[in-house]
Amino acid sequence: MHALGQGWMCTPTPGLRRVMVLLAAALVSASVAAGEGWREEGVQYGQVGADVVLSCASAPGCSGVEWRRDGAATLPEGCVLRDGDLLLPRAELSAGGAYSCHDGTGQLLRSVSLRLGYLPGIPSVTCRASDYENFSCSWTPSVETFLPTRYITTYRRTQTSQVGPCVQDPGRPRTCTVPKCEFWSSYRLNVTEVNPLGSSFRLLDVTMQAIIKPDPPEGLVVEPVPLAPRRLRVRWQYPASWPKEPHFQLKFRLQYRPVAHGSWSMVETVNLSEVITDAFSGLEHVVQVGAKDFLDAGNWSEWSAEARATPGPGLTVTPGDEAITDASLESPAEEPSLAPNPEPVDRSDPMEKVAILISLGIFAFVILAVVLGIASAVWLRLRKPNKDETKKHDFLPAAVHMRALPKAQIL
Repeated sequence: MHALGQGWMCTPTPGLRRVMVLLAAALVSASVAAGEGWREEGVQYGQVGADVVLSCASAPGCSGVEWRRDGAATLPEGCVLRDGDLLLPRAELSAGGAYSCHDGTGQLLRSVSLRLGYLPGIPSVTCRASDYENFSCSWTPSVETFLPTRYITTYRRTQTSQVGPCVQDPGRPRTCTVPKCEFWSSYRLNVTEVNPLGSSFRLLDVTMQAIIKPDPPEGLVVEPVPLAPRRLRVRWQYPASWPKEPHFQLKFRLQYRPVAHGSWSMVETVNLSEVITDAFSGLEHVVQVGAKDFLDAGNWSEWSAEARATPGPGLTVTPGDEAITDASLESPAEEPSLAPNPEPVDRSDPMEKVAILISLGIFAFVILAVVLGIASAVWLRLRKPNKDETKKHDFLPAAVHMRALPKAQIL
C-alpha cells in the first residue's frame, strides 16, 4: 500500500482544517451522543491510570455494603470503600472484571462489568488506487486500547470543497473507498478513531497520480520456443481491475532466472508478450511480470504469480542439412501493444549508424570521382579536333597568298 507522504494533524490551511475538524467533531459527537451507544447496560468503561468509581444502588452513606469481584471478596489492591461506592485509584488494566455490591444480608444490590483501556491514538493511514476511477484507504491503530472502537471516514475534494463519506465495507475491516474520483483532483481524507473514552483523527492529502498502483498482470504463460535452446516465449494479460480505456495504458517489466540461480534478469516492454533470448538451455526458469502506468505515474504493481518453463532442445544438424540459424527461429510478430507510441522506437546500434554513414560517404566520393573522370575525358576529346581544324584553316590562306604573288617574288 502507498500513500502520499505522511499523515498529519494541525498543519493544513486554517480554513480547510477548521472545516474538516468541525465535520469530524460533529460526526463524533453524533456517534457518541446517539442514545449513548457506548453505554451498554451493566457495562462501565474506565481509563487505565485514572481513578475509577463504581457506584452501588444503595442509599448514600450506607456502611453495610460489601463489594465483590468475579464473585469473590478479594478486591484489587489499593481500592477504597467510600459511602458505599468503590474507588479504584489509578486503576490498572488488570483491575477490570465483573463487580457486584451486596447489602449486609448478602443480597445483590448492583452488578457492573468494568472495562478498562486507553484513549485512541492517531491512526496510521495509507491509500492506494488500483485504477483511475476509485481509490481505497486502510488504517491501523497506533494504540491498542482494549476497548470497542469505531471509525468515521470522510473526504474533501480540495478543488471544489465537495465533502462526502469514504465508504467502509463491513467485509474489509479498517478499509474505505472513495468512488468516482477525478484523476487530476486532490483529496483530503479524515480518519477518526472513536472509543468510549474519546477520539483522535488523522488528516491525509491524496492525489491519484501519486497513489496509482495497478494490480499484478494476469494469465502469465511461459513456453519454450521450438528448436531454440535458449529461448522462452512469455505472454500475459492486463489486470481485470484496470479500466479498458485507450488513454490509460500500462507498461510492464519482466523478471526471470533459472530456478537454481538467485539473481534475476529484467526487461521492460509495452507489449503483452516477450521472447527471452538468453535463457539457459536445459534449466527450468521462473518468470514473473509487473505493471505500471505507461506515463510512469505512481508505483509498480506487485509481482504476478510465478510461471515456469524449460527451454526446449535445439536442432541437431547433420552433414548435408542446411544449418538453422537463430535468424530462422525468430518469434512471430509480437502482439501489437495497446499502449500509445508517441515516438518511433529506434533499436539500432549507434556504431552501426556510424558505419553506414561512412560507407555512404565513400560511395558518394567514388561516384563523384568517376563522373569527373568521364567529364574530363569527354572535354579533352572534344578539344583536339578543334586544334586540327585551326591548323588547316591557317594553311589555306597562306597558299592563296603565295598563288597571288608574281613569279619573280616567289622565286
